[in-house]
Formats: sequence, structure tokens, C-alpha cells
Amino acid sequence: MTQPVHPETRIGHIHLKVADLDRAIGFYSGVLGFELQQKYGSQAAFLSAGDYHHHIGLNTWESRGGTPAPRGHTGLYHTAFLYPDRAQLADALRRVVAAGIPIDGAADHGVSEAIYLRDPDGNGVELYRDRAQDEWPRTESGELAMVNAPLDLDRLLSEAPAA
Repeated sequence: MTQPVHPETRIGHIHLKVADLDRAIGFYSGVLGFELQQKYGSQAAFLSAGDYHHHIGLNTWESRGGTPAPRGHTGLYHTAFLYPDRAQLADALRRVVAAGIPIDGAADHGVSEAIYLRDPDGNGVELYRDRAQDEWPRTESGELAMVNAPLDLDRLLSEAPAA
């Protein structure tokens, strides 16, 4: 048996192939609020939350003017952005609604609350917040018992901090 990865290991960043760099920056920065850290002309950009070098890389090296991958093919299902609390998740929802971006779905998974949508290139995006581990649903034997219950988006939106 292989030893598990160190528990403090994290996914450091995503790097997406996009068709239109400015359009992608408009979504990830203009709508979701990630800050542009560096841009390489019309070929690549790096964005982050806070002062990190980048959480999101965007490039058009192999994809300028390209189309989304068709359904039924392998590839990235979605990128998930973890917000620190319910209020910040509500703020993210407010931004998405204000931008007129369609929401594909929303769920309460017991361990987390999640909102699903697509970026301008058709890539799946999950915006979510985790619950504290002591609130996670468990079976009688202590195993994790995640669920897929509806998430009340109107209630969540009512909890967004003032813009």
C-alpha cells in the first residue's frame, strides 16, 4: 500500500485553456473578483485571491478562438473555489446573479454548500463553502454520509454582505 499524501497538501492553482483571454479575465476578475496579478499580452494571465502569485492561470496558447469540449468527452468537470464562510459564498452568488450568468445547479452536500455554473468557455465552475467537520453528516458507524439536497439560493442571497 502506498503512503497517503501529506495532509497539508493542497491544489495550488488551476490553469485553463481559453478562447478569448479578455473575456475570461472579465469573468474570473470582473465577476468573481479574483485580482489580475500579471498579463502576458493577449496570450496569458494570472489571477489570485489576496497577494498569492496566482490561483488561476489563463492562456490562449493552444485555444485562441476555440470551442468548448463537447459533452460526453473526457476532461475537466469543474474547478471548485472554496470560500471561507457562508457570507462570502453569498457574495459570490450576488456577483454571479448581478452579471446575469446562468446557474446550472446548487446543492447542500451536508459537508458543504455549492453553486454550479459555467465560465465563458464552458468550463464547469463550483463556488462552495465547507461546513465545520463536527457538522458533517455521519452514519452510525462514523462514516461520512454526504447528501445532495437542494440549496435555497434566495435565502443564501439574502445573507450577502452589502456591495
